[in-house]
Amino acid sequence: MPDLTYERRLIGPVCGVDEVGRGPLAGPVYAAAVIVDPDALPPGLDDSKKLTARRRVLAYAAIMAVAEVGVGCASVAEIETHNILRASHIAMCRAIAALPRKPAHALIDGNLIPKGLDIPATALVKGDGISLSIAAASIIAKVTRDGVMAKLAQDHPGYGWETNMGYPSAAHRAALRDLGVTQHHRHSFAPIHKILVEEK
Repeated sequence: MPDLTYERRLIGPVCGVDEVGRGPLAGPVYAAAVIVDPDALPPGLDDSKKLTARRRVLAYAAIMAVAEVGVGCASVAEIETHNILRASHIAMCRAIAALPRKPAHALIDGNLIPKGLDIPATALVKGDGISLSIAAASIIAKVTRDGVMAKLAQDHPGYGWETNMGYPSAAHRAALRDLGVTQHHRHSFAPIHKILVEEK
């Protein structure tokens, strides 16, 4: 289970940062930055991927009630312009900038520190399973993006975004063949690009 080992090694407010949405064929990429209160930690915080949807939603509400939270996203257009890795880093920087106060240090999930970050940072591979701050950020980012994809699904029924969240499930791929590509799809991603080339 994640804990506060890394946070306690650092001085000043420390935020955990994580992103969600690098793998989907559709939708923006989201990131969250969270400064937790060591004296008011919601129970059961863990990597969002290890939690059920119901537990994620409950944890989201608990985190929002006691922690400092910033959320950022990068649009499909930005993903197409920069590439998905750079876009996810843009979302991370925006999430940190959206915090109520500037942290002294950021713990970043992954093995890279975003370019342009104006505070000291440490990259932690599989950080959402190590750091409680990153675990909290993973939950906020996941629940936020899932909500966005559910709303997009209402405007674009048939793709199953309310359940597959834009990931390349069999149903999503079938819908792409039957319904075509939308403006919310990432045209540079190989499966989408292949469809567009075939249509030409």
